[in-house]
Amino acid sequence: MINHEPSRLAALMQLDLLDTPASESFDRITRMASQIFDLPIAAVSLTDTDRQWFKSRVGVEHREVPRVGAPCAQVAETCDILVIEDFETDDVYRDSVLGRAGIRFYAGAPLVTRDGFGLGAMCVLGTSPRTVKGSELAALRDLAAMVMSQIELQHAFGRIDPISALPNRTQFLEDLADLARDEGTGRRRIVSLLDLMAVDQLNHTQRVMGPAAIDAIIRVAARNLRILIGPQRKAYHVGASQFACLAPDGVDETDYLDMVRAKTEQFRKLGGEDVLGTTVIGVAPFVLGEVAPSDVLRIAQGAAQDARATGLPFHSHSATSDKAFRRSFALLRDFEVALAASSDLRLVYQPRIDLASGQCLGAEALLRWTHPTLGPIGPSEFIPLIERMSLATPTTAWVIETAVAQIASWREAGLDLTVSVNISSANLHDSGFADSVKAVLRRHGVPPTVIELEVTETAIMNDAELALTQLNQLAEAGIRLAIDDFGTGYSSLSYLQRLPIHVVKIDRSFIARIDTDPRQLSLITMMVSMAKHLGHRVVAEGVETPAVLDRLRSTGCDEVQGYLFSHPLPPQDFVAWTKVGRRDEAPDRRLA
Repeated sequence: MINHEPSRLAALMQLDLLDTPASESFDRITRMASQIFDLPIAAVSLTDTDRQWFKSRVGVEHREVPRVGAPCAQVAETCDILVIEDFETDDVYRDSVLGRAGIRFYAGAPLVTRDGFGLGAMCVLGTSPRTVKGSELAALRDLAAMVMSQIELQHAFGRIDPISALPNRTQFLEDLADLARDEGTGRRRIVSLLDLMAVDQLNHTQRVMGPAAIDAIIRVAARNLRILIGPQRKAYHVGASQFACLAPDGVDETDYLDMVRAKTEQFRKLGGEDVLGTTVIGVAPFVLGEVAPSDVLRIAQGAAQDARATGLPFHSHSATSDKAFRRSFALLRDFEVALAASSDLRLVYQPRIDLASGQCLGAEALLRWTHPTLGPIGPSEFIPLIERMSLATPTTAWVIETAVAQIASWREAGLDLTVSVNISSANLHDSGFADSVKAVLRRHGVPPTVIELEVTETAIMNDAELALTQLNQLAEAGIRLAIDDFGTGYSSLSYLQRLPIHVVKIDRSFIARIDTDPRQLSLITMMVSMAKHLGHRVVAEGVETPAVLDRLRSTGCDEVQGYLFSHPLPPQDFVAWTKVGRRDEAPDRRLA
């Protein structure tokens, strides 16, 4: 048998077993050993440099005993079974720590790796002398083999990352659960999560340098992290480029943050000097037993994301931020359900007024959502969520279908108006979008000229050439197009000239102060003049006071829209509103 002590210790350290929390998978075997031998004491004992540390124990108060004079050390060194039928008659162990503590019987079977290294022993102990049957020794060997199988299972199958050689996310979550069970609930602990690079940085590095380069970075980072946190703390590989570790027990959060701040530069270079990414750290204080392990990891990852979003090297978990994020996630999930059922979604319509005649020429269709338990959810909260996710495309499809059906209904009733609908960047990246809009119009028997699609400058510039292709197809079909929130994006005049748009809508942020700020009025006048010289009709959004309306008349603006005339209205109220007359001449009659 191989019995070289440095190699044996190295094999033990590589398994990352020492000083880990108790585990039910090991405790189950230890209880079985105690029951088979009908003895009060059983343990899975690992032989460290100067101690016997118990990964699992029954009837043992202490987590470790000195290695000197410990029978389990002999078992580990010889990789052979050891039976001491009576300590008082054994010259070697009579005066050992166990002998002086009243132990009279010991039997231990070795825990041996596939490479022949003895890690420790599966042992049973008693306070009375006894003999051992051959069947009992066979059972003890089987139990030791079961322990080794569990060790190998945890280490090799789904518990150790093959690149970093660190325990993975599964092991991290299990260790947190074991820690709560072993130490009890109510104790405060801190987890820190290190994210080497953002997802786009990771993808860019892999695309340019290949997956082998990422693997090399991970290996370097894992090695440096182990050195940085020291041998007494355990590091985990919990994500593609994410590592986690527990702060030392009992450390104050403020002190720990000061330590993280002091080592920021070392953390930044964790993956090496050539890493094309920015390392950030998320710090997550939590209470054992009160926060699920999966939630501990989630809030640590969230804190790291907050650090990246704010440009800071590290960020501590914020309950307020986490609550907002969880609300956003819940809303996104519930909106998907609402979209499928359509019962909680509706369109409202805000009138657009011709500034010269005062007549209502059309309306903008706006999506509204009434959550079944939370009530009305503001569009400023849920629209950005769905635009960032895959729900943007089906949401636009629902809005267009509903708006066109409403247009058809109004036309049958003799109300001939243009209705505008907002579309997103995702729609312009869908090569079949123009055809789908034309299909909806044909299905409802509505001419293309009565619908207007509004798109922001930012959505166009995300992929200007592809957007231009889609917009040209829509324009060629006779569908009106509008630039929404004009002035807030970053499109150039050259692109504005190339776009087949009919309408420019000036954002409300430019309109609000034109009655009190001459410079703002001059800017609006210039924007209106430029758009009209390019052949576009101009609509001013967010008109809320007669004074603003009066200033807009001097700019040459074509249409206006805002609360001065009406809030967005349900379809039946909108029809009633259109019958009232010139809203700009009777602001006292507007709907609130």
